[in-house]
This record gives sequence, structure tokens and C-alpha cells, in this order.
Amino acid sequence: MKQQADIGIIGLAVMGENLALNMESKGYTVAVFNRTPDKVINFLEGRGKGKRIVGTTSLKDFVQALSSPRKVMLMVKAGKPVDEYIENLLPILSPGDIIIDGGNTHFPDTDRRTAYVESRGLLYIGTGVSGGEEGALLGPSIMPGGSPKAWPSIKPIFQDIAAKVADGSPCCDWVGEGGAGHFVKMVHNGIEYGDMQLICEAYHIMKDYVGLSHQEMHKVFKTWNEGELDSYLIEITRDILEYNDIDGTPLLEKILDKAGQKGTGKWTGISAMELGVPLTLIGESVFARCLSAQKEERVIASTILTGPKPKFEGDKQAFVDALQKALLASKIVSYAQGYVLMKAAAEAYGWNLNYGGIALMWRGGCIIRSVFLGKIKEAFDKNPNLTNLMLEPYFREKLMDASDSWRKVIGMAIANGIPVPAFSAALAYYDGYRSAKLPANLLQAQRDYFGAHTYERTDRPQGEFFHTNWTGRGGDTASTTYNV
Repeated sequence: MKQQADIGIIGLAVMGENLALNMESKGYTVAVFNRTPDKVINFLEGRGKGKRIVGTTSLKDFVQALSSPRKVMLMVKAGKPVDEYIENLLPILSPGDIIIDGGNTHFPDTDRRTAYVESRGLLYIGTGVSGGEEGALLGPSIMPGGSPKAWPSIKPIFQDIAAKVADGSPCCDWVGEGGAGHFVKMVHNGIEYGDMQLICEAYHIMKDYVGLSHQEMHKVFKTWNEGELDSYLIEITRDILEYNDIDGTPLLEKILDKAGQKGTGKWTGISAMELGVPLTLIGESVFARCLSAQKEERVIASTILTGPKPKFEGDKQAFVDALQKALLASKIVSYAQGYVLMKAAAEAYGWNLNYGGIALMWRGGCIIRSVFLGKIKEAFDKNPNLTNLMLEPYFREKLMDASDSWRKVIGMAIANGIPVPAFSAALAYYDGYRSAKLPANLLQAQRDYFGAHTYERTDRPQGEFFHTNWTGRGGDTASTTYNV
């Protein structure tokens, strides 16, 4: 074994342990440390036995086990633990050494930590890692940002362990300075929320409205996974629908309908509001989880509030085909909104994001990997300045082709009392975006009426603001004009 390790990992939970094994399998020697020494010992005696893994039981020994420039990857809980490890590491690391945060960190924290670590003469990387346990072991999608000078040192390791697409390209590349890597990972997770909610709504429609059995739904998702909807989330939904409990009945129906979340979807929605981006579908997906968490209230409400009882009439296969188109169209909207958010962030924070490259990073290893992403990469390769994915010919044609099916599915779901917040938000965004005129003129009149907030006129140049004394009792004084 080499005297010193190529990289070190702090934190031997599921992701840290599997990343260490992944790195070792690619020929790297890996030092490991965990605040609980027993985890290090158990790892070395178990999955890490006989491998190029150096176990340490103190941070000082851990740092001494690393070759220079030292590369320390933190796989610990986001928040205070990351700051604590940074403070403990700074006195025992040397100028030029690299600290890497591989957790689900909020991007402003990465901005702050990058500046702080650089001020101490070291380098910092905040990287998104997607793919779960299996991805960490076999090849995740990796989205690094932070100190550009750190990238050449970490690039070979990250690109070796990352997932690869058909042509061998790694699902990892430099994203940008500061918190750019964690921002892109945050948007990835927001899109993941949207994808999952859309699939859940499709399942709800098929089960409670169309009346399909679990085996029939399994076959539907199997077929979908062989076409344009081919993706990891469609694939695992196919498998979940076929899985039976020990009594032979579908396990899915024994799982409590009360969803959890770790905050990345919420952060995505908050960032969108701060940047003025209508991230409606992902927002509704977060709220759908919040509503699911109100299980006890919903059970009581179901005995008090009434609505239509679902009743399907017609051709089931034709409706399932329409649902497939509605799902594809809604998925396009979800990605379109996510990319608009990234473009707004790049402008606001001075990042030079490679949008086609981001799609490539998401094509393998991560939770939202799908053939769909290849089309996004092609779109941005052809037009790096594309303002909205919906305007690109391929996606525009798919949306227009799906329009009737999309409206039929949502209309029938609403008429039969099936909640479809993500499908509905997607269609509303599409209809709003394609509208040359929206009723915001009335909204501006209302704001001027009660608050003298002023308005612009269609018959005068934009940038000139006017106030009307609507009641005859007000004066000529207007409020200042501002946008948040």
C-alpha cells in the first residue's frame, strides 16, 4: 500500500463509505476518519478489508496520512458539523490544501465558506453528489464549484469515479465559483421533486380514476421506460408497482402516504422567489409533500368535506396514452423552469454556467438521469443563449403535440376529484408563458388604487410611471417604484 493516501474522506455513513470504496476501486488510496472510531474499525474489518484504505482515529493522524496537496472530503451532515470540521482542520492543514464539502449544503453557506477558507490560504470545493447509495458506489453525478484553483487537483479523481455516458464522458465537470456547484445540485433536487410528484399524480390517476391494477400499472411504466420517458425514476416506479409484501399483496399500498423532505426543494423555491423566477411546478411539488404530512387532518377532512366520486368511462388505453403525453409535457416544463432559475442565478451571482454541460452531468448516475437530458444538451449546444427550453423546436413540438391530451387528463382528473397540483401548475405556466397579454394590468391598477404604487401605460414608453387619483379623494403623491 502507498505510504500516503490520494484523498481522505471524513464521515462513514452510507454516502461516505460508498464513495471511499468507489475511489479505491479506481486505483486510489483513501484515508478515512469518523467521529465514532468504531465505524472506522468496522469498515476496515468489513467492506474495506484488504483494500487500499487507511483507517485513522484522530484528525491529526488523518491529515498526516494524506499526500500533498491534501484533499479532504467532508461527507457529514450539512450545517454546523461542516463549519466545525473546517475550524478543526484549518490549524492542521497547509496552504494549498483542499477542503471539499460533498453534502447537501445550501449554496450561500458554500459561498461563505469558500471565501473564508481562501482567506486562510487554503482552497475549498462545494460539490453536489447525486445518485444515492448505488450511485456513490458505482458512479454518481458530481457537480463541483468553489475555488477554481482546486479543480485541477481534484478533477482526475472526481471524473474517474463519476458515472459515464455512452461515449465515455464523465458526469462531472467544473460548474463555477463559490456556491455554483451546490446551487446546481439544489436545482437538480428541485427538478427531482417535480419529477417524483408528476409520477405520483400519474399513479394516482391510473389507480383511483382509470382503475388499473398494480400489475397493469407496472406494465404501463415498463412501456413508458422504453420510450421518451425512459428515466431512473420511471424505472424504479415500474419495479415498486410490481413488488409484493410477504402476504402477496402490493407493498406500496401499505406505505403511509406521508412524505418527508430534507429541504433542498424548499431552498429551490425560496431561491426562485428571491430571483423572481416562476418556479411553479417545483413549488407545488414541495407543497404537495407539506399537504401529505397533514395526514391526521386529511383523514378527518375526508369524513366532512365531499367531492365527486371517480368514475371512468371510455377507452382505458387511449387515456393512458394521453397521460403519457401529459407527463412528458409537464416534465418539459419542470426542466424549463429549472434552467430559467439557473440562468437567473448565473446573472445575479456572476457565474458562467455551461447549461449543456449540466445536462450532461445529469445524464448518468443521478436520480433525474434520463434520455430526455440528451435533448437538453443538444438544445444548448445549438443555442447557448436559449432563454427557455420550451422555445427550442424539439420541445416546442412535443408541447404542442401533447396539448389536447394534457388538457384532457387534467380536466378529467379535476372533474373526478383527483388532485393534480403539479400537472396543473405545468399547464398553467405553459399557457401563461405563451400569452402575449396577462391580466396584470388590472393587478397594477389595484396596486395603484390602494397604495399609489403607479403603473406604466401601453401608449407611452416603458419606464414612465403614472398615478391616477381613482376616488377623487386622493392627492397626486405616488409611492416610489421598486421591484423585489
